[in-house]
Amino acid sequence: MLSNRRFILLLATAIAPMFWGTTYLVTTELLPPHRPLLAALLRALPAGLLLVAITRVLPRGSWWWRSLVLGTLNIGAFNALLFVGAYRLPGGVAATVGAIQPLLLALLSAGLLRQRLSVRTILTALAGVFGVGLLVLRATAQLDTWGVLAALGGAVVMAFGVVLSKRWTSPAPLLATTGWQLIAGGLVLIPVAFLVEGGIPTLTLRNLAGYSYLALFGSAVAYALWFRGLRELAPTEVTFLGLLSPVVATTLGWLVLNQHLTALQAVGGLIVLAALVSAQLRRRRVLDEPLPQGVRDCVRAVS
Repeated sequence: MLSNRRFILLLATAIAPMFWGTTYLVTTELLPPHRPLLAALLRALPAGLLLVAITRVLPRGSWWWRSLVLGTLNIGAFNALLFVGAYRLPGGVAATVGAIQPLLLALLSAGLLRQRLSVRTILTALAGVFGVGLLVLRATAQLDTWGVLAALGGAVVMAFGVVLSKRWTSPAPLLATTGWQLIAGGLVLIPVAFLVEGGIPTLTLRNLAGYSYLALFGSAVAYALWFRGLRELAPTEVTFLGLLSPVVATTLGWLVLNQHLTALQAVGGLIVLAALVSAQLRRRRVLDEPLPQGVRDCVRAVS
């Protein structure tokens, strides 16, 4: 069962993927077209500079290179691969491939953090992938090899970033640590964005409003809540909350953009929500028994 404090912490952490779920709507309605890497850059770097300016705390010692590693995984590489996958694949395919992140993270947590890998966790992760597939995948979707690899790579680097964020606990204030990672991820994105997309285009007030929303709510607020959850919750509990993003994106598309919502999509959304609830409940049943020792040894060897 959930304690009151843990329940509130889960709700606060869940706000992060809900904000990320609004990205599709903001991008299509407010941002200039064909500039995904610029969007990733402008949502990360200004938000990081803002948080560091507020806290006035800089990294010390090993946290200079740790911030660079975590920022590259959680922000820079993840966003670059995410947008490459999104541009080369239909949104449903990219979201379905990305939904394997809870499963990847459960395997990595067993190998690197020595956390118990249970049958229930694996089944819940697979149910989440299935639910997201029903929610967003279309029968007409076309696969692109590089797009699939990019989406898969995004899920992998984010899973590694979450595990390392849990393993490396910063002694600095949460907002400062979040700011360091956002700045590091933004700096990594600068040469990639300008090499692939060129200079910054002329921006309208509408564009600036969209970028401001993404930087303030989609990064500064969302990542602070996300990393706070990682500090106090198990990484598998946090990563399952990421399944809320496609649910929010689909709901906004239905409510704001008048996109058609089928009964099958509704079933997929219910399956995703059921997987989220199941991942947060601490129950001792047969499915909660750890995997056989041989399987766990294989997981650790691969990790």
